Amino acid sequence: MSDHAVLRVTGRVLVGPEEVRDELWVVDGRITFDRPAGARDVRTVHGWALPGLVDAHCHVGLDHHGAVDDATSEKQALGDRDAGALLLRDAGSPADTRWIDDREDLPKIIRAGRHIARTRRYIRNYAHEIEPPDLVSYVAREARRGDGWVKLVGDWIDRDAGDLTACWPRPEVEAAIAEAHRLGARVTAHCFAEAALRDLVEAGIDCVEHATGLTEDTIPLFAERGVAIVPTLVNIATFPRLAAGGQEKFPRWSAHMTRLYERRYDTVRAAYDAGIPVFVGTDAGGGLAHGLVAGEVAELVKAGIPPLEALSATTWRARAWLGRPALEEGAPGDLVVYDEDPRTDVRVLAAPRRIVLNGWVVG
Repeated sequence: MSDHAVLRVTGRVLVGPEEVRDELWVVDGRITFDRPAGARDVRTVHGWALPGLVDAHCHVGLDHHGAVDDATSEKQALGDRDAGALLLRDAGSPADTRWIDDREDLPKIIRAGRHIARTRRYIRNYAHEIEPPDLVSYVAREARRGDGWVKLVGDWIDRDAGDLTACWPRPEVEAAIAEAHRLGARVTAHCFAEAALRDLVEAGIDCVEHATGLTEDTIPLFAERGVAIVPTLVNIATFPRLAAGGQEKFPRWSAHMTRLYERRYDTVRAAYDAGIPVFVGTDAGGGLAHGLVAGEVAELVKAGIPPLEALSATTWRARAWLGRPALEEGAPGDLVVYDEDPRTDVRVLAAPRRIVLNGWVVG
């Protein structure tokens, strides 16, 4: 793609939750609110415009077997794009997807490098599988390879214990997070259960994925430290199937997963009520299809988060958290246009009218 035409977006441009403008322009792929002089070849799109949606937890380049080829990665990225997710935080992938950065028609990706897991304590072919003495060096490696994030696997099933247990000793976690911060990266961790949370937060972690193990003991700690969560409720919906599959061999784990699932909405609402930052993420790319961002926003609303807050968790607030602009002067022309106001009914997100990426109407 080259030689961008001028795009005019009219109707209601949602610059912020309450700030609405009547139009914006995209010139040479960048947003402006000033009508360009002498503009020719103008294309007009009309409707309710939002910043490109954010999926803050997905995996491009990964399926349930491990790394995938470029053609499959492209299909995954297109699935997200066509759902309106134009900014992705890739929360761990063994594939090299840097080539996507050169494609104007594919979403922008913020990578966390490859997962870092304890030996034989995660899904095969996904992660670097290491022991605690190597944690700091691997965190440093992924901090240099990623885009400002590192992803740890904080807990997983311990087959000897027959249940979810924490993966890392506290001293190694503290040293690893300190090293990531020294290198300018933030750290997040996969956590289903309760046991690992306090050590991770007190060690300085920035975010926790899933966070189904939050309790009345740890919720205040997260709120005090400003640690964000990405609940991935569309993924937590798979817990009953997983629990049923492991019930005979690991009955304690199965029962634990069932309890975490049953209280999932209460957990998310309690976190939100306590002031914990909550963001939208789907966990697409492992066992889930890409393009589920609208479903995850609807799940947050079902959990009790106000619709406008759930919408912000995939738009304005999510972009600010990730350090990327929304609908601002000079920002990339990444936006999604709908027929109705998504602030009043988030189900509108499931039916984008037009998708604009780098100033191009791509869907």
